[in-house]
Amino acid sequence: MAATNHTRTGRLRTWMLQGLSDMGRGKPSRPMEPAPDAGHKGQLWYRVMCLTGVDYFSTLGYQPGIAALAAGLLSPIATIVLVIVTLAGALPVYRRVAEESPHGEGSIAMLSRLLSFWKGKLFVLTLLGFAATDFLITITLSAADASTHLVQNPHLESALHDKQVLITMILIALLGAVFLKGFLEAIGVAVVLVGVYLVLNAVVVATGFWHVITEGHVVTDWSAALTTEHGNVFGMIGVALLVFPKLALGLSGFETGVSVMPNVQGDPGDTEANPAGRIRGTKQLLTTAALVMSVFLICTSFITTVLIPHKEFETGGQANGRALAYLAHQYLGNAFGTVYDGSTILILWFAGASAMAGLLNLMPRYLPKYGMAPHWARAVRPMVIVFTLVAFLVTWLFDADVDAQGGAYATGVLVLICSASIAVTIAARKAGQRGWTVAFGVISAVFLYTTVVNIIERPDGVKIGACFIAGIILISLLSRLGRAFELRVTHVELDDTAEGFIRDISRRSPRFIANEPDRRDVAEYRDKIEQIRTDNDLSTTEDFVFVEVTVTDPSEFEAGLTVKGEFLHDRYRVLRVESSSIPNALAALLLHSRDLTGVCPHIYFEWTEGNPFANFLRFFLLGQGEVAPVTREVLREAESDRGRRPHVHVG
Repeated sequence: MAATNHTRTGRLRTWMLQGLSDMGRGKPSRPMEPAPDAGHKGQLWYRVMCLTGVDYFSTLGYQPGIAALAAGLLSPIATIVLVIVTLAGALPVYRRVAEESPHGEGSIAMLSRLLSFWKGKLFVLTLLGFAATDFLITITLSAADASTHLVQNPHLESALHDKQVLITMILIALLGAVFLKGFLEAIGVAVVLVGVYLVLNAVVVATGFWHVITEGHVVTDWSAALTTEHGNVFGMIGVALLVFPKLALGLSGFETGVSVMPNVQGDPGDTEANPAGRIRGTKQLLTTAALVMSVFLICTSFITTVLIPHKEFETGGQANGRALAYLAHQYLGNAFGTVYDGSTILILWFAGASAMAGLLNLMPRYLPKYGMAPHWARAVRPMVIVFTLVAFLVTWLFDADVDAQGGAYATGVLVLICSASIAVTIAARKAGQRGWTVAFGVISAVFLYTTVVNIIERPDGVKIGACFIAGIILISLLSRLGRAFELRVTHVELDDTAEGFIRDISRRSPRFIANEPDRRDVAEYRDKIEQIRTDNDLSTTEDFVFVEVTVTDPSEFEAGLTVKGEFLHDRYRVLRVESSSIPNALAALLLHSRDLTGVCPHIYFEWTEGNPFANFLRFFLLGQGEVAPVTREVLREAESDRGRRPHVHVG
């Protein structure tokens, strides 16, 4: 029985961690070869557009209602402002982002290149916090709106009354189950959902315009009320500009569009280094989605504003969070309305799929690499469980309320678009493109204004984003602390001189001396050898090779190791290494030497002076500090067999 349980546990672990790399465990691995051809991978761009479209197009389920609540009678004009910003601002920005980061990294990767060391890592963690806000609230808000359509359906309202939170959680759980099963088939499902949903919306829009035409008084009533309330056209435009930040949910699909780039099929001649076909396909994806959505946004905001009484948009009203569904039931009957509700529920539920895909693309790309997530965070299924549980918590905290989550959603969307605008402005400036630099600078200013206004008017959004940021930073630092003694060198490469030194001393027992370089003159190396021999009672016949590690960026967690050999002063052999951490570099070199020669090496240190806790902090933050014991601990974790573990001596 025990053996059976052990076997089941092993199978479950294998299934959960499927595809997980062994990087950072045991001996250093060889570097991965780049994929020679990216052209035949992925799907046609318009199919992938449907994957991002389940997020972008699904906002039609709640965007007209949110616009009506935010702008009232000005909803169509405010929506036109949104469309102008979309086509003249967000679209050019993200077309440039697609050029600059064609592997789905987005603007976060572009900005992370500008900053190094810990400030760069903290900056990325902050942006990841807003990205998590955007994508996770996409999952919870879309599921909540799907449950709203379900609960308020005339055929189901009495049976499902007061069960919206439970239904929302069930939808989120089903979404998580899809990702636990696998997501390769999701694009095909998305194509069907988006196609059906857009056709049904076109029917509702056409019907709405028919009633607007046949009931001509609704337009005159609307225009008269608009003139009475706001006076002249310039006043209307001014107010529309002021309320525009509240409509920012209509920009939600762009970051998702870039995050799914790796799924876009390129040309046969594409490579991972230059995927021109994938970039072109993604630009077509972004442009087509923006144009289709712009037409629907203008049309739906107009017909819902003039045909639906404003009180129905408010909390408790029949059009709250479901304006188009309200029109579908009223003008096309409950049968068609139920079909429309079903399509809306499915696409809103599946909108979380593109958001989940974005999370699974972004978080494992950065956090494990920085050492700021457990090793298993590279695997998809454990992360799906984590994100699903967080989505449950958010749903419970917000009581599955669509309006309550709107501020957090808009904040996440706007911060990411703002960061993308700034990133492409910097990229254009570096490329010497003065015209694009000015244009992107203006766009950045517009989105910066929008973000600031949104934060002032709906501070709950930035508070929620701050919670995500604080949580990510805290968990990241704890994870980094927990993985401090992990061997995190991905591979070791020796030049010919370095390999020759190691093979030469391995004819007996290979002995290395860890040396912190100073003047690098004859006296430094002579005195160091004498000190090591005296401290460890070694004979004068023992042969040594010095190892000198220069710390580069101590905030980096995983990297390869290049070792160069030098023969100094005609008598001293020195291995020079650059790394983010001295103990990790030394441990990786010793293990590589053992595997190369088959002989277990020795390394000699002098004790580090100073407070041990302060030295540990120096190691944690700066890659230096208490080198000898940390090197030994890294070796102990990397090699459990004491007989094969390199020997560490301290004198």
